[in-house]
Amino acid sequence: MTARTSRSSAKDPGSGRPRAWQRMLSGRRLDLVNPSPLDIEIDDIAHGLSRVARWNGQTYGEWPFSVAQHALLVEHIAGKLRTSTPKRWRLAILLHDAPEYVLGDLITPFKAAMDTDYKQLENRLETAILLRFGLPGELPDWVRRLCKRADTAAAYLEGTQLAGFDPDEAKQIFGRPRELRRISADADLTPCPPQEAKRRFLARFAELAPPVYHPTRRATRSA
Repeated sequence: MTARTSRSSAKDPGSGRPRAWQRMLSGRRLDLVNPSPLDIEIDDIAHGLSRVARWNGQTYGEWPFSVAQHALLVEHIAGKLRTSTPKRWRLAILLHDAPEYVLGDLITPFKAAMDTDYKQLENRLETAILLRFGLPGELPDWVRRLCKRADTAAAYLEGTQLAGFDPDEAKQIFGRPRELRRISADADLTPCPPQEAKRRFLARFAELAPPVYHPTRRATRSA
């Protein structure tokens, strides 16, 4: 039996079934098929997202532009688009790509080529994450729309400033955001080391989330 076959047929010692959970640095074991909010920690999310590269790493700069930085950018733009958005919904927007701390950031063309199983997995994990931090598993439509608009604007900015897209090409693919100058003001698109991306993500989380959801000192060991 090859090492590859052995890994693919690894069994959960408790149930004897193929292992469907991942051990996190917090010590949690997250079941990917049936994720529980109790097994989700914000430090695990921040750590994972800070090490996942946007655009499959095809960006300018010494460091990849991480999903953690992208999440901060989208939340920043959403605040520009709708300044009256309550903190809890801005928290939801900050967490909009949180499932990628487990699933990774699949580029849109690859997602389009996959079947619905991936989307179902992503949706279940997203619901568990939202519930873990006191948010409803199904967000209001207006929050979804705001997040989508901010996400698309972020893709345009990242594409043209980091990923080598010509503005006309980016406009055709993503659409040029309305009020581009205003919503991009103070936006940070400078790739940074994972440790710094994680720190910034956790700092913004602490500003938006109630204290009861803040990570414990034990959980926030240095990356």
